Amino acid sequence: MAPMKLYGATVSWNVTRCVVALEEAGAEYQIVPIDFATAEHKSPEHLARNPFGQVPAFQDGDLHLWESRAICKYVARKNKAAELLREGNLQESAMVDVWLEVESNQYTAALNPILYECLVSPMFGGTTDQKVVEENLEKLKKVLEVYEARLAKHKYLAGDFLSLADLNHVSVTLCLLATPHASVLNAYPHVKAWWDGLMARPSVQKVAALMKPSA
Repeated sequence: MAPMKLYGATVSWNVTRCVVALEEAGAEYQIVPIDFATAEHKSPEHLARNPFGQVPAFQDGDLHLWESRAICKYVARKNKAAELLREGNLQESAMVDVWLEVESNQYTAALNPILYECLVSPMFGGTTDQKVVEENLEKLKKVLEVYEARLAKHKYLAGDFLSLADLNHVSVTLCLLATPHASVLNAYPHVKAWWDGLMARPSVQKVAALMKPSA
């Protein structure tokens, strides 16, 4: 059977969010680069994969998916890594769902403007708007306070088990570490211990290597 295809650039934290899930699931896959410099993401071929002209896009046989978190869930379910969603336990799966939402709507929502200002804008010749960065760092710190309280009671976000809720944080957090604000995690010892544990996983090390500019 042909490997699954993930379309996008590995500098994108939305693309590498999927790579973490693919690696954890032991899936056979290939990354198909998309060239933003030539606007390939807006080409008819790519729009057929992702109608919004964004990355990632994903193909498994006749199935085409977009939206990174939906791709991650599909990969876990298909590759018998459903323990990452805890679907055999109603309460545990509900907590996974809660923290999947928190990652998207709280943690990454605060990080996105910081990453854009510190990493993306300078890449295209822009300057960093420090006011935007500072405002969102304050939002991030409030989120991290909630994480610190949660992780003081549990090893992982959804409970005492690794889940997709933890893994979906990896790509954006790796990007945070590439900014001048990487030390923000140090004020939250339980968050830092959680992150250090994730960093030790082979899937995360693989993604960290992929996201390096030289990769």
